[in-house]
Amino acid sequence: MLTCSRYFYSVTHFLSPPITTTTTTAVNHLFSRPKPLLLSPPRSYSHSHTMNQDNNKTNTHHQLHSSIEFLTQKPYSPPLWATGLGPVPSHTVSLGHLPTPIHRWNLPNLPRNTEVYLKRDDLSGMQLSGNKVRKLEFLMADALAQGADCVVTVGGIQSNHCRATAVAAKYLNLDCYLILRTSKVLADQDPGLTGNLLVERLVGAHVQLISKEEYGQIGSVALANALKEKLIKEGRKPYVIPVGGSNSLGTWGYIEAVREIEQQVEASGGRLKFDDIVVACGSGGTVAGLSLGSQLGALKAKVHAYAVCDDPDYFYDFVQGLTDGLNAGVNSRDIADVLNAKGLGYAMNTSEELKFVKEIAAATGVVLDPVYSGKAAYRMMEDMAENPAKWEGRKVLFIHTGGLLGLYDKVDQLGSLVGNWSRMDVNESVPRKDGIGKMF
Repeated sequence: MLTCSRYFYSVTHFLSPPITTTTTTAVNHLFSRPKPLLLSPPRSYSHSHTMNQDNNKTNTHHQLHSSIEFLTQKPYSPPLWATGLGPVPSHTVSLGHLPTPIHRWNLPNLPRNTEVYLKRDDLSGMQLSGNKVRKLEFLMADALAQGADCVVTVGGIQSNHCRATAVAAKYLNLDCYLILRTSKVLADQDPGLTGNLLVERLVGAHVQLISKEEYGQIGSVALANALKEKLIKEGRKPYVIPVGGSNSLGTWGYIEAVREIEQQVEASGGRLKFDDIVVACGSGGTVAGLSLGSQLGALKAKVHAYAVCDDPDYFYDFVQGLTDGLNAGVNSRDIADVLNAKGLGYAMNTSEELKFVKEIAAATGVVLDPVYSGKAAYRMMEDMAENPAKWEGRKVLFIHTGGLLGLYDKVDQLGSLVGNWSRMDVNESVPRKDGIGKMF
């Protein structure tokens, strides 16, 4: 492991034999030719043993300092290359377990000499896991600065953002009001305790349901403002957080994430330089921050954003609005490549997509969520199979944005894919000793 003064870098290298043919044209066939995955030999490092000892001590100090600062508010200083943006946030609240690790992703059947790495933002916490945490560090600091006693936000019935917001609010002694979009049939019923809903309801969030039809007619902004006005009349001090935490302030979360990636690349001793960054796109703030940071900073990686709702034109316009709000002076179409990964629609999956999620987990141990990273990875691998020359020889960083709890909403569809169980057959020759074990 290499260390630096602030961030640690951990990369587990998995190597599979290079692919010499690219006849595969469909994601369904990606796993048809299993190959052995070999742990690469250890690399030799140029750092002296003494230097590594000193760096380890420094890194341990910073990790301990970071853990002590958890849930505290602190002044914010942007990366040097982002000082021209404005307005610059004055403070953040420490909510995430950062930095999140980067490691080699042993995906089968990649194009020749292509390497894919994972940035594990799904490991940014437990109840707060995922990319939303980074945005909330800035948004919650603003809520506290404005003297709010509660927050209001909007999302789908299994919104990862809403779950993270509900937990962050309670951590900071704020009430949370959630407007959750669901079907017309279910809008008048108890929403249940599946996935993200369980966490939201356990932490005491005030859940209000709205049908997709009403949501489409009124819109998220008007709905949130209506609830805000109602709370103000009741004597509350609400702070509204937009869908996904995606406004110009929330964008700073992934501007800051780019600085974190830069530190990790630097700590690798020059062995890593990413050509591409791949990420799911659901509300636009993550893509805006990554694209802008990569453009302004040292990464200079091409950002590919796979849209899981709406369409690319919508997100180009939305990201443009976010960067304009930071006075960035960039064209969104120049800094991001937005592609369609919506499929059947937001939070809806084909059997092929769910099969892909299951097979990726079985092949690599990495569990993708079905709404965001699952769809983005599915389309990325589909594109690599259909257009291998586009990806050959490139180093790709895939941002895992979390969302594990969303899988619980798909258990009925996943059931037929995970039938690998059986009753244990214990032969009569196995000795019996009654009453042994803590169950008795």
